Amino acid sequence: MSVRTLLLPSSKGSKKWKVGCFIEKNILVRIRKDIEKCIGKTVILKANKGRKKTVVREGILEAAYPNLFIVKINNDYDSPRKVSYTYSDVLTGTVEVTVCSQSEPEEKIS
Repeated sequence: MSVRTLLLPSSKGSKKWKVGCFIEKNILVRIRKDIEKCIGKTVILKANKGRKKTVVREGILEAAYPNLFIVKINNDYDSPRKVSYTYSDVLTGTVEVTVCSQSEPEEKIS
């Protein structure tokens, strides 16, 4: 992850500086493009739900929008449902997306 740290003036005329961290926008754009390339493919989602709860699901990447992507999950117990995650979830590691294809080895997007 590429993070830039910049010194920013805290207020006008003040000699104090505050430290600000900015995540480069290019990283989110790269993640979005990687996910857009995989629309229609089977993916494995590993989602961290907090408090030591991790959920692993398999589904089909259905759509990618400017701020989020949607995965259609088919469970044996429930009817098909859709879950959505943001690209920042992938960036922070809250969600891990692994693309499964029969011809190529598994590819992890992060």
